[in-house]
Amino acid sequence: MTRMRAVDAVVLILEKEGATETFGLPGAAINPLYSAMKAHGGIRHTLARHVEGASHMADGYTRSAPGNIGVCLGTSGPAGTDMITGLYAAAADSQPILCITGQAPVAVLDKEDFQAVDIASIAKPVTKMAKTVLEAGQVPGVFQTAFQLMRSARPGPVLIDLPIDVQQTEIEFDIDTYEPLAPAKPAATATQAEKILDLIAEAEHPIIIAGGGIINADAAARLVEFAELTSIPVSPTLMGWGVIPDDHPLAAGMVGIQTHVRYGNASFLESDLVIGIGNRWANRHTGNLDVYRKGRKFVHIDIEPTQIGRVFAPDYGVASDAGAALDALLAAARSRSGGLPDFTGWAGECTARKSTEHRKTNFTEVPIKPQRVYQEMNQAFGRDVTYVSTIGLSQIAGAQMLHVYRPRHWINAGQAGPLGWTGPAALGVAKGKPGETVVALSGDYDFQFMIEELAVGAQHQIPYVHVVVNNSYLGLIRQSQRGFEMDYEVSLAFENINTAGSASSGYGVDHVAVAQGLGCKALRVEDPELIGEGLRVAKELMDEHQVPVVVEVILERVTNISMGTALDQINEFETLAQTLADAPTALSPMGELAAAK
Repeated sequence: MTRMRAVDAVVLILEKEGATETFGLPGAAINPLYSAMKAHGGIRHTLARHVEGASHMADGYTRSAPGNIGVCLGTSGPAGTDMITGLYAAAADSQPILCITGQAPVAVLDKEDFQAVDIASIAKPVTKMAKTVLEAGQVPGVFQTAFQLMRSARPGPVLIDLPIDVQQTEIEFDIDTYEPLAPAKPAATATQAEKILDLIAEAEHPIIIAGGGIINADAAARLVEFAELTSIPVSPTLMGWGVIPDDHPLAAGMVGIQTHVRYGNASFLESDLVIGIGNRWANRHTGNLDVYRKGRKFVHIDIEPTQIGRVFAPDYGVASDAGAALDALLAAARSRSGGLPDFTGWAGECTARKSTEHRKTNFTEVPIKPQRVYQEMNQAFGRDVTYVSTIGLSQIAGAQMLHVYRPRHWINAGQAGPLGWTGPAALGVAKGKPGETVVALSGDYDFQFMIEELAVGAQHQIPYVHVVVNNSYLGLIRQSQRGFEMDYEVSLAFENINTAGSASSGYGVDHVAVAQGLGCKALRVEDPELIGEGLRVAKELMDEHQVPVVVEVILERVTNISMGTALDQINEFETLAQTLADAPTALSPMGELAAAK
């Protein structure tokens, strides 16, 4: 056995567990761990400007590739409380991140010592485990359990709080005999798979709702294989977007009351059996449950048993890892005597709808209408781009009009939706996808939250493009205030004394100047015909300078984006596309006949 400080054991465990990408801020109570990281040399670290930003970077890094676990580090007291939002966002979307905080010495934990707070109690509701380790000899076991928990069942974050004296206490530890604990995941049985196939055999218009659990299980290829084997159309949720390429013949389009496509909702409303795999039945997906459920049966497969029946009781529920369930379904379908009904006609109907009911994107107005931005992004970034977004009208419109072709190429804080997540998460994603094109999408308010993290990208040379659609409004909140007949305390506009006389005068914050002041490159676009050129230049600047590049697009102040309360009650605030030229980047081109229907 080797004698070492507890923190030296921690660093060796991080390496063996494969969690070597960390984001954080040093401080007095966590400095022993930083000293161990420095001595070891194999743990990469990105210095954040705010510890909440560090937690979102860790989250983005986790989401960027299968098997990743991002680590965020902070000192005692407010560092831990600042990271609670990041833990909440990760927990809500089933993402494993490890938060390690420093703490005051054990002897003073109940004496209101400087920056001593019971962070474990605070973090408990938004983690799978939150523990202050009081005995140094327990440190290896606590970390071993933490990694097992993060990977088991429904993935999620863990917080480990280390008093400074515990960190420095010497223990006996042998990393050569340390082994990660096997994660536990429920798996569908052959009998359960047969029952699901029985329900499919009774249906005429089945559809698969593919959730983020499929991405977590790295099972997108198996989903596509099952869909192709059975000819069942697939609709991804916002968190599952990319599990099937948007242009695949069986991709039926996203369903929802905000993030959706019109043909996706139309096909869902024609279905009679819905097979949910790795999804939560989130309210922005379902809308009014009476409309959502009417006339159809439901199968729900989810790794978390308490999710089955949480929103509504399905006709049949299975607690299973999405990948294991798809393995069972594939095996059952291949061996089923008599096969399944032929759903190719139904699938063809769903495919045909994709060339109808498009929303117009080809607007030429100045100030720019937001729909035009997403049209230009489709043309500029192609199939290989990874989009990162969080919340707001920009995210909703992006999900209605952008295209995604691969898993983990749409990365979104779904359930929590914290403003400010986009920028630091994009930095984490870019760290996890070196050499790939990462594009963040924010409204001006989301962008202003945690804007200081742009300096992290400049300092550490983490390149990505950040598209900021600026209408100088809390746009989603303003739109929701329409029901109250008010427009109150949601405008961000003011006359910036430093931009008087410029085209962006009256739009308040000069985002280009701020981004440049933080060491990044930035440009502003005010003409819709120049958006494409601006995005092209941004990519060139990103490649040349290896820093974040901000593209601010000046929008009209007020645009209402399509949404509603139920799948059959979506408000369209703009004229729909009438010709191919109205929606030139639509996946299935609209012809004159389709427009005339």
